[in-house]
Amino acid sequence: MQSGSGNDQFMSEINVTPFVDVMLVLLIIFMVTAPMMVQGVDVDLPKATSKPLNGNEERLIISIDDDLKVFINEQVVSVEFLTRKLGAILENFDKKNVYLRADKKVPYGVVINVISKIKQAGIDSLGMITLPEDENAS
Repeated sequence: MQSGSGNDQFMSEINVTPFVDVMLVLLIIFMVTAPMMVQGVDVDLPKATSKPLNGNEERLIISIDDDLKVFINEQVVSVEFLTRKLGAILENFDKKNVYLRADKKVPYGVVINVISKIKQAGIDSLGMITLPEDENAS
């Protein structure tokens, strides 16, 4: 007993509609969550007059937060191993440029100690990251 049109062949084509639906849902999830993942280290920067960083170069940023923890980008590192870690990271870089972000509550001596460790790693250029001064504030 046959039912239907009598054509008993298997369908050999793949239905991609469910695959496309799943991929679109994943794309939307990643688009929504990606901005939340790029947080970085929370540092209360001092304000100063300076020119903005060039946007097309790769940056290595050393941060010191108000708990005196030192970070290379977002990875915590102890001050004792900072020189060794920076040397290992920057050995393959042509330009050895590093930027330092320090919370304004960090004592001057701690910042100078970190700067000396950075210089011992053979850094060519050390920049300081600050917030722009508010021109309307007095």
